Amino acid sequence: MSVMDILSIPAGGFLVILLASGFLFGELLVKARGLFAVIGSGLFIMYFIYFLTDQASTWIVLLLVGGLILIIIDGKLFTTGIIAALGFVLMIIACALPAPTLLYGMLVGIAFVIGSCGSLIFTRWMPRRDYFEKITLRDQLSGEKGYNSINEGYQHLVGKEGMTVTPFRPVGTIKIDGKNYSAITDGEFLEKDVPVQVVSVDGTRIVIDKK
Repeated sequence: MSVMDILSIPAGGFLVILLASGFLFGELLVKARGLFAVIGSGLFIMYFIYFLTDQASTWIVLLLVGGLILIIIDGKLFTTGIIAALGFVLMIIACALPAPTLLYGMLVGIAFVIGSCGSLIFTRWMPRRDYFEKITLRDQLSGEKGYNSINEGYQHLVGKEGMTVTPFRPVGTIKIDGKNYSAITDGEFLEKDVPVQVVSVDGTRIVIDKK
């Protein structure tokens, strides 16, 4: 049985689309230097050459390519995931439509979903692409990257008592448990060395009141 003959059975189409989507999306997720894109594209081309007719080939291929473009655009510009989801659905439809039977089409669609999701396994061993992490929401806001968790850094201060280190007009500095924090009053002016209490935290904004 030749490679093309594998596509004559649903299991063969399932395997081809599984690998094609896995490698193609793997190229978007990790820095594979184009190797995954070549393999994935080659498998997709083999699949479409086997099934497509002259009348249907153009718009179905455009559906697949257009869906991929929408995913890339969302990852680079919008990062909402909505446009990427639309592109993902279009690619599934493009793979399922040429299938000769309903069962074959369903298997191909399932293979596409499994393959694209399974491509995440490549991120365990290969360097990731930064822009696509925005869609998959894998960016970590950690202290090592210059971010601080508001909940961990400030929320625990609510209800704490401290002392003004500088006069408040109405912004100043307070000391709580030996640490200095920038804070603000609710419009009230305070002098230095006045006992205060944190009444609320809104983002990085610490609001205090005279105790």
